Amino acid sequence: MSLQSKYQVLIDTAKASGMTDLAIAEQDGVLHVQGTAPNADVKNKLWDIYNQIDPNFLSGDLVMNVDVSSAVAGSQVRVITESSNLNIRKGPGTDQPIVGKAAKDEIITLISRANDQWWLVRTKDGEEGYCYAQYLEPVS
Repeated sequence: MSLQSKYQVLIDTAKASGMTDLAIAEQDGVLHVQGTAPNADVKNKLWDIYNQIDPNFLSGDLVMNVDVSSAVAGSQVRVITESSNLNIRKGPGTDQPIVGKAAKDEIITLISRANDQWWLVRTKDGEEGYCYAQYLEPVS
């Protein structure tokens, strides 16, 4: 039995639950499942399914690296570029024109998550557009 077959219910649940950045890969006899759950209930459900398939998690053939998205519309996010400003674009894509910039460590407002990679944001100066989500983190 392949590991993907063994954990098919868990994989199907992860896919159906709205997880973003979902990646499933088998390497050296271990199945790796990683991604971002839309809320803590989804993450907890995945762990419950894992425990039903492998009570007390003893087999060691699954590594689950699931985060919970804490970025919700209206929340504040921080620009986490290494040193440069973050481009704010007219649309979600690097082919879109730059309409503004946000400085490293600047706190901006998340308007919506267009998709896994691009979030619609607004700066304190009112510049609005899309930023690459990899360079944003929720402010707690």
